[in-house]
Amino acid sequence: DMALPFAAGSLYSTVEDMYKWDQALYTDKLLPSDLKQKIFAPGLEHYGFGWVIVTIPKDEPGAGQTAISHGGGINGFNTIEQRLVADHDLIVAFNNTPGANITEMADGIRAILYGQEPKLPKRSLVPELGETVVTRGVDAAIAQYRELKHSSASNDDFSENALNSLGYELLRKDRLADAIAIFKLNTEEYPKSGNVFDSLAEAYAKNGQKQLAIENYRTAVALDPKNQNAADKLKELEK
Repeated sequence: DMALPFAAGSLYSTVEDMYKWDQALYTDKLLPSDLKQKIFAPGLEHYGFGWVIVTIPKDEPGAGQTAISHGGGINGFNTIEQRLVADHDLIVAFNNTPGANITEMADGIRAILYGQEPKLPKRSLVPELGETVVTRGVDAAIAQYRELKHSSASNDDFSENALNSLGYELLRKDRLADAIAIFKLNTEEYPKSGNVFDSLAEAYAKNGQKQLAIENYRTAVALDPKNQNAADKLKELEK
């Protein structure tokens, strides 16, 4: 229900207005300097008050300067904003098409700004594999994934996030068995990622398979002790 997110799902803007907002943050017109220092001070895992603050690595465009950024996503939309503080440059991308990797696009734009050749964003497999699940079944989609992955000409996104996105799309549509199959594939592809086992456990729990959910939450916590969500869910199920 898109009425639930309130401001997060009901805030409208344009890239031009976001640029005006960005430039105003370099002045004291909107916020006093002492408050801005607090907002843009990195805290837990590089996170400030609503912003991710990092130093761009030496092998990336704009190396050495501070990048202040944040992404967002909700049903049907995703966004990214990158503030390049030293040069007062701003990259903003708003998207209303399924599965576009706008973070890679933003990184490509940053490369162009610093006179480098951008890397082509990888193609999302979510729409294509999702269509295969619906028309030919999840086994056919898994076979298609493996075939594409072993194709030397492929420029597709085979990251763990790609499969996870497909799994959650299926989960939201109550195709629980299909979602479980996709999440299981992701655990095979990324056996050292606690996040993928967390997702599989969530699907098992929603499908009423409590013991399998417990086992996979345990694996998620063992692989990533900082995964508080998995730890909390595990405690609930073990009660």
